[in-house]
Amino acid sequence: MAEEAVKFKVTIDGIPVDVDPGTTILNAARLIGGDIVPPAMCYYSTLQGSGGKCRTCLVKVAKGSEKDPRPMPKLVASCRTTVMDGMEVENISSTEVLETRKSIVEFLLINHPLDCPVCDQAGECKLQDLSYEHGSDVTRYEFERRTFERIDIGDKIQLHMNRCIMCFRCVFVAEQLTTKREHGILNRGDHAEISTYIHQALDHDFIGNVIDVCPVGALTDKTFRFKNRVWFTKPVDAHRDCPTCAGKVTLWYKGDEVLRVTGRKDEYGEVAEFICNTCRFDKKHTSDWVLEQPTPVEAESVIAANHYRAFHLPAVIQENKKLQEANAEQLARTERLK
Repeated sequence: MAEEAVKFKVTIDGIPVDVDPGTTILNAARLIGGDIVPPAMCYYSTLQGSGGKCRTCLVKVAKGSEKDPRPMPKLVASCRTTVMDGMEVENISSTEVLETRKSIVEFLLINHPLDCPVCDQAGECKLQDLSYEHGSDVTRYEFERRTFERIDIGDKIQLHMNRCIMCFRCVFVAEQLTTKREHGILNRGDHAEISTYIHQALDHDFIGNVIDVCPVGALTDKTFRFKNRVWFTKPVDAHRDCPTCAGKVTLWYKGDEVLRVTGRKDEYGEVAEFICNTCRFDKKHTSDWVLEQPTPVEAESVIAANHYRAFHLPAVIQENKKLQEANAEQLARTERLK
């Protein structure tokens, strides 16, 4: 007779859930879902070693376990702390957690520029969401902010270090998805930065995924840069028979034109299956793909303002010349921002 699997019961903000031993508090909260899920800017479930960098997921453990009910003396990173049987956790129900999260957001915004109006990540940026929910309308920082020059790391990717929050996701992608890693963390403390060795190009076939995992606008797709605001586009799930990757992507349309291609992301902004550079940068015609359905979009997202539920297949052969000319004109107007 097979032994019954052992489950730990953990309570988060008064809601109980049974999880497997070794589950982190963050993933236990994700099983419950809703507002009690702590935000996470650096944790990425498919990347080994991620988490514990941004501290936005801090929670309060009010009861350690049934065997040792003492509370933990300090707030803990939920993405790095595993549950114990009988543990009780407070997230949005704790004033201490909310005040600390507000301080962490203020810290993340110390050097982050207020350039959302010209940032391609606007509308998809988790730091924007955190700033709206927990940020302050003024800053107490009085010193000169650190600034960097933009760096082209390859012909398709641009690095804007001014926006970087040092989450390390892109470094883990390059280290775990590619055969070599040519970029990483240089220097220490407030001088630390993501960079390449003497500005080498990142040319591996999966390196484009650093764009998808970046939670802010530090790493951007140069083929989409300044072409359009994301809330004016319509995302559609599609796939193709790709010999290199799974070929499951999201196509971002404006009219009949595919402006960009990204990996499919779940509700927590994580890509389920990483895609190759060929799918991302070279396949931008409807005829290259088999269209499936409109990508599900949360009602709270700005993308939902221009979204749709009925699925109308874009034309494969017919081109909208007028729209393409308008897009080219709009790109020319923003060229000076590069």
